Amino acid sequence: MALDQAQPTTDFMKSKESESKMGSGGHPNLEAVHEKSRAGLGRGNKVVGPRISPVLPHLEGYDYGSADSGSDILGKQIEMEADNAIKYRTCSWQKMAALLFSEYICLAIMSFPYSYSVLGLVPGIILTAVVAALVLYTSLVLWEFCLRHPEVRDVCDIGQMLFWGKSWVWYSTAVMFILNNTFIQGLHVLVSSKYLNTISNHSECTVVFAVIATIICWFCSLPRTFNALSKLGTGSAFFTFISVLLAAIFAGIEAHPQGYNPDPNYVNPVTGIHGGEPIVTATPIKGTTFVAGMNAFLNISYTFIGQITLPSFIAEMKNPRDFPKALWAVTIAEIILFSLVGGIVYGYTGNQYNTSPAFGSLGNELYKKVSFSFMIPTLIFLGVLYASVSARFVFFRVFEGTRHKTQHTVVGWASWGGILALTWLGAFIIAEVIPFFSDLLSLMSSLFDSFFGFIFWGVAYIRMRRVDGGVNWLHNQTAYGYLMLALNVFIILIGVFFLGAGTYTSVQSIIDGYDQHLVGGVFTCANNGI
Repeated sequence: MALDQAQPTTDFMKSKESESKMGSGGHPNLEAVHEKSRAGLGRGNKVVGPRISPVLPHLEGYDYGSADSGSDILGKQIEMEADNAIKYRTCSWQKMAALLFSEYICLAIMSFPYSYSVLGLVPGIILTAVVAALVLYTSLVLWEFCLRHPEVRDVCDIGQMLFWGKSWVWYSTAVMFILNNTFIQGLHVLVSSKYLNTISNHSECTVVFAVIATIICWFCSLPRTFNALSKLGTGSAFFTFISVLLAAIFAGIEAHPQGYNPDPNYVNPVTGIHGGEPIVTATPIKGTTFVAGMNAFLNISYTFIGQITLPSFIAEMKNPRDFPKALWAVTIAEIILFSLVGGIVYGYTGNQYNTSPAFGSLGNELYKKVSFSFMIPTLIFLGVLYASVSARFVFFRVFEGTRHKTQHTVVGWASWGGILALTWLGAFIIAEVIPFFSDLLSLMSSLFDSFFGFIFWGVAYIRMRRVDGGVNWLHNQTAYGYLMLALNVFIILIGVFFLGAGTYTSVQSIIDGYDQHLVGGVFTCANNGI
């Protein structure tokens, strides 16, 4: 094996150092474990603890032999890929950063002004920072888990391992995993048709635009590795930044937002919006309902929650220890960009003239079309990213151990394209058949992100600390250990809150939509432009 291939294994984990911390009872010294957690979480010199369980039976096909630690397994993976035409462990942290930026710096930024208008500017910005910090922390816990178990390929493997190897957990997680990704793909089909209607002044039936968007997205999904997709991700993140920057600038320089009326006593008979100058409030306005406030809060949260894809990303890094560099970069950018764009656009559109996405708040049609047009790459690429994650979930399990996975074969490429086509067909049908799609997406996010965003990683922390400390780990905790345990129990409770309150809010929003006759038709040609 060449030196440049062996290097990541050496850097990845210092297993001998971990073994030297083992006490007489066969478990690491707890104080040493706490010290390594304080010193290493999110840093490249992290010392990684032992596994929580053996390699899962369905992952043993990798032929790891006597490999029993994370470093051994990673080294075996890299060694086995040396002669493959298609190599998967090839992503650098810079390319990983491009993928993360393309996932998080997306259209959802343009819904923050609406959330701030409901929650108030101060609570909105505070919640933006708090949610970002929680997602950063849970992502680092996820990363530590992947360092200990580098054979896991996706969140489904992690789910089964976390809950004591139960196969029903894997199947339950797999259903949530596929549904979540397909609904996100469907969202991008829907929003792409919305863009095409906007830019063309509804020159075609909306279903035709949805078909066009689906075909384009399928074609862009064809690259087999994240290393290849990262090049598209770089462009996606860059153009999204330009798009939201232009929207904020245009909101500031135009005379008035869309729908503006100078008379404060005027009430729009269709929308019920009051006239007058844009009203900006530091706190929620009087009369804000629980459902409206929760929807605004969940909108912020769902923009940040993306841990479902991270295990698949980390599984293709040539040096997974570098993952925090990409994670910190995107988190800092998120907090700054989301808060600034959300606050600036809200400041110029106020509580009355706000739309989601905020492109619809721009009164000048040229401004709206120009800024929205720069969002095209992310409208396509983010759906592509989730399609690729779903397709490899299926493809790897069908072709594991065969040359079709690692070589350029007709069967391999035809199967890859066919699996992607099925995911995009499902996304197209979902986007067209379900008339309350956006509310259903919120419902699915409440049901799934409660686990993938919070519950899984609180449980992962506890399981890792349990194996670090042995049977007496609770009794031997330091004050820091108890504080971190309390934090992770709180994270689990946040997930339960999302599952309960988020589901209730989403269902109530669907009911309200029907009551107010806001639900559209099935396979409709009606204009959905902004």
